[in-house]
Amino acid sequence: MPKNWALGRGGARGGPGRYVPAVRSGITPREALDCVLAETPVLRSETVSLPEALGRVLAEPVDSTRVLPPADNSAMDGFAVRAADCAGATAEAPVVLPVAFEIPAGASTPPALPGGRAARILTGAPLPPGADAVVRQEDTQRRDGEVAVRVAPPPGEHVRRAGEDVEDGERVLEAGGRVGPAQLGMLASLGRGFVAVHQRPRVAILSGGDELVEPDGDVSGGRIVSSNSWALAAQCRELGAEPVYLGIARDTPQDIERRLRGGLGADLLVSSAGVSVGDRDFVRDVLEKLGCRLSFWGVNMKPGYPLAFGRIDPERGDAAGPLVFGLPGNPVSAMMTFEQFVRPALLKLAGASRLFRPRLRARLAEPLRKKPGRLHFVRVTLAREGERVVARSTGNQSSGVQKSMTRADGVLLFDAEATEWPAGHEAWVQVLDPDFLASDDAGF
Repeated sequence: MPKNWALGRGGARGGPGRYVPAVRSGITPREALDCVLAETPVLRSETVSLPEALGRVLAEPVDSTRVLPPADNSAMDGFAVRAADCAGATAEAPVVLPVAFEIPAGASTPPALPGGRAARILTGAPLPPGADAVVRQEDTQRRDGEVAVRVAPPPGEHVRRAGEDVEDGERVLEAGGRVGPAQLGMLASLGRGFVAVHQRPRVAILSGGDELVEPDGDVSGGRIVSSNSWALAAQCRELGAEPVYLGIARDTPQDIERRLRGGLGADLLVSSAGVSVGDRDFVRDVLEKLGCRLSFWGVNMKPGYPLAFGRIDPERGDAAGPLVFGLPGNPVSAMMTFEQFVRPALLKLAGASRLFRPRLRARLAEPLRKKPGRLHFVRVTLAREGERVVARSTGNQSSGVQKSMTRADGVLLFDAEATEWPAGHEAWVQVLDPDFLASDDAGF
């Protein structure tokens, strides 16, 4: 935040004896993003059970207190042998060994294997002392009390050594890593039924406008469905955040304040519409009344210029209220500003170390034109043409055309000062649809 102070709206000092900080306006998207991330904390940890940990971010490193596997064991169903006893064995001239005993999986320490003998062993069963190799059952022929070994195994063949996976005291998982299926399986193997992860961000979502109705509401007389709340809640859930719907506020300061107060216990508060400069855009005034210090209003981007960001009671340190985003009301603008600013903030709150979408270079299939001054986020489809990726506009880029988002594989960044890019020009694209990165072939 700049250190200069400006006169507030509530009088010469913005209220009795109170100065309010100047709100930056017309800043670049990079400046806005840096401001958002500088204000965004990482949420505290909580201890959850393994099923609840999937998709969460570890808040602690995990060190092993076990050896995995705990003992040398068999990687195959077959026969434990001394490799020297099977030297020279072939399918034509097998080595025949008496079977001394059988070792099932889960057995305690088996007896030592005498020289010149074999032991029937199952996958995962501990290797008997004296044995140093396992012959697959496919490479043997079982007879009454004997086994014909048809290969000459080297020492260590089909043996999992104690500790080859994890040693006692080894750092297995780092704090800040996301818990996926593999990590969950490792935690289970280590006997960790509970683990510390960062809390899920709670996001309070408010829509506003007398013209808005719920999806099953009456759309006659110019009313429209409040689609933003549904799209924004879905964007939250996609990240593992918990949306809290505050409903649709009528265009009165009283109703807006009542509903916003219901979201003050969340980690992040999102209001769609009402932060612009219209006669009935009251959200900004209400936020200031609730103690919100706005850091900026207006970002030089298209779509999404009328974006506001701040925080409730930021001087209270750890006890500060939620981060506040005032998003534009047009559906594409709301989703795009969420994508570029709210999404990274939510990921940081959740403890993630990587906050941004995958990017790639793509060639334009057609020319693009615009006025200079604002970074354009162009919704595009992506296609592979040989080794190249080709980007095509989804069509009408109006901030009210929701189809431009439903059809988009990615968002092409059209530089602020550029005015025209010809077909064939290479540009950066943020990949929105992970399916585009999927392959039609397994590659093997």
